[in-house]
Amino acid sequence: MLLTFRSTSVDVKLLLFSVFLRKASFGLTNQVLTLFLESVGVSKPRIGTFMTLTLVGDTAISFFLTWFSDHLGRRLVMITGCILMLASGLVFAQFENFWVLLSAAILGVISTSGDETGPFKTVEEACLSHLTTPLQRAHVFAIYGLLGTIGSALGSSACGFLVEYWLNSAGWSAKACYRSVFLGYAILAVAKLILALGLSSNCEIAHDLPLQSETEPGSVPDDTLSITEHSTLLGNEVSLEIEDASGPKSSVSKYGISAQSRKHLARLLVVFMLDSFGYGFMPPAWIVYYFRTVFMASPSALGSLFFLTNMVDSLSSIASAFTFSIFGPVKAILVAQLPSAVFFTSIPFCHTYVFAALFYFLFCACATMDVVPRQILLTTIIPKEDLIKVLGIVNIGKTFARCIGPLFTGNLADKGLLHVAFYVNGACLFLADTILGFSFAHLDTEILAQHKSD
Repeated sequence: MLLTFRSTSVDVKLLLFSVFLRKASFGLTNQVLTLFLESVGVSKPRIGTFMTLTLVGDTAISFFLTWFSDHLGRRLVMITGCILMLASGLVFAQFENFWVLLSAAILGVISTSGDETGPFKTVEEACLSHLTTPLQRAHVFAIYGLLGTIGSALGSSACGFLVEYWLNSAGWSAKACYRSVFLGYAILAVAKLILALGLSSNCEIAHDLPLQSETEPGSVPDDTLSITEHSTLLGNEVSLEIEDASGPKSSVSKYGISAQSRKHLARLLVVFMLDSFGYGFMPPAWIVYYFRTVFMASPSALGSLFFLTNMVDSLSSIASAFTFSIFGPVKAILVAQLPSAVFFTSIPFCHTYVFAALFYFLFCACATMDVVPRQILLTTIIPKEDLIKVLGIVNIGKTFARCIGPLFTGNLADKGLLHVAFYVNGACLFLADTILGFSFAHLDTEILAQHKSD
């Protein structure tokens, strides 16, 4: 992986460090978002409404930015997002009005789930796929996941210890502590903006060029390649089964997506939206609240827990590159996700913080082992010219599905039934994995053979 990292372009390195900063900012705010809203007088049901409306707004903005990002410019989309992050952090540090905070959360990419929010992930993954060869891609996506989870770990840990220090040693009020955390979010947005300004035009994709007219980064000249080999190096690693069935490469519908991509998009949406629907019932922000209210865990204890879980996420991201090479993308996802569902649904049965934290740690150790397999599956079966649109639709679909859960979670928490959200999450994960296995497991052997050949 170190050799792969060294061999990549400056743009790839900037994108990898960018995800580190973004996930660090999410780690910061994830620890305090629910508690901050409660401290400014927002009721638990309204907190759930706040999270849902934020995700709905993020869905609309992400849809526009990802669908037109190749026309607007990928770098412009990322720069604009950083500026909005900065503005949002400053608003949360100054205001208490529900609607002002909601507007800032929607426009400024405040993560209500501690996870990816906005168009960043879609654009970054498309750029990384565009800038790397198939031989590099699994390792680059593993590093991408590794740096992201390390960023989350450091953000969560820093938040927990800073809040406890400000509360106990500096004598600050809880509200002042939470506001300072959002100032830190704004500072990280400035650092991320600097990285985005350093990206080159190589991140963009030219629509006016024929697929095989010019050599792109990471490819080799046309005269040394067959048509199939050339499309593989350009990131169109489509299985032979799909390629034969898809017809001519140029068959693109009035919706701007080829028949080949539409063939898989519906099933991908069902799988990922069902997974996200369950996730929306118990995102990390509510897990923090659960541990804080049920077990009376201190801020430093929660910061340490989320630091450890994010660090194990980092190791899992690396391990996912190896599970992909052994099982193939789909089976690797199932091997990771099914045990994680068991561990997660076990948490509400625990009567002490130690056991609940242990099961959450085991859940996190397995859950992110699907990072590289998922990215490889999507970037392999989807042609390059459709990739950013399909990734955008999938991520937007996931965000939209995640909108529903918080409405119920806030009311469950208000009635003392927050543990029910754990069961819903686990059941949705089991069902999503079942559909994924039946729909795509037959492609594993062929995808593995292509990547080993490349």
